[in-house]
Amino acid sequence: MATALRCFRHLPSLLYRSSFAMTRGLPQAPAGCPALLLDGCRQCVHQVLLTRQLATKKAKGKGQTQARVNISAALVDDIINLEETNEDMQAVVEALKEDFSRNLSVRTSPGALDHIIVMTKDGKFPLNQLGQISQKSPQLIIVNMTNFPESTAAATKAIRESGMNLNPEVDGTIIRVPIPKVTREHRESLAKLAKQSTNKSKEALRKVRSKSINQVKKCKNKVSEDTIWLLEKQIQQMADSAAAEMDKLLASKTKELLG
Repeated sequence: MATALRCFRHLPSLLYRSSFAMTRGLPQAPAGCPALLLDGCRQCVHQVLLTRQLATKKAKGKGQTQARVNISAALVDDIINLEETNEDMQAVVEALKEDFSRNLSVRTSPGALDHIIVMTKDGKFPLNQLGQISQKSPQLIIVNMTNFPESTAAATKAIRESGMNLNPEVDGTIIRVPIPKVTREHRESLAKLAKQSTNKSKEALRKVRSKSINQVKKCKNKVSEDTIWLLEKQIQQMADSAAAEMDKLLASKTKELLG
């Protein structure tokens, strides 16, 4: 009895933190939990209050923000791996960073051609696996296709269509790639490519989000509506965070390209 009284002494302060709790009763304790608000079931208290507190959507408007959702992964491991979802989203962000660094530079360097994908009859290969790339002069890059002469035409096409404003010239198995002058038009072209790359990455991000939300919805018959809503909300917030990071990358790259 004394233990119960000590626990219920803290109940008002917990309930007043949630306006939702003032309009709806707390749910029943889960099976195997003898007393919802006793010291022996702190995890249940946390889950219940978290669910009820965050189930109230704040109105969108100036000066108002929506409640941040943060569900313990241990509570939903049998539904979805949130850490894995977050890793998949961050992988999309990292791929965009790599694309910006590798392909969108004002000054073209031999390294920028390394990972141009060449379509051959045997499949897709990075250019640096088919030819030897070197810089002959500050204004010229050479791609030696002696080891794979049959792929010379395909490599030339890949370079021309890389979006790097390059116009390669073929001399036998040697591909000469003049480095274009840094004009305003070239800078603006690269900025447009950065925008296009960001949009493609955001599309990939949406696919990760949709896949995860669909996985959660498949479990709607196993868990409460509140849990489903909270999981969807957290997945959306993770996607929003990744998209915001992409926007920052784009803004930074655009500023760098346009000077």
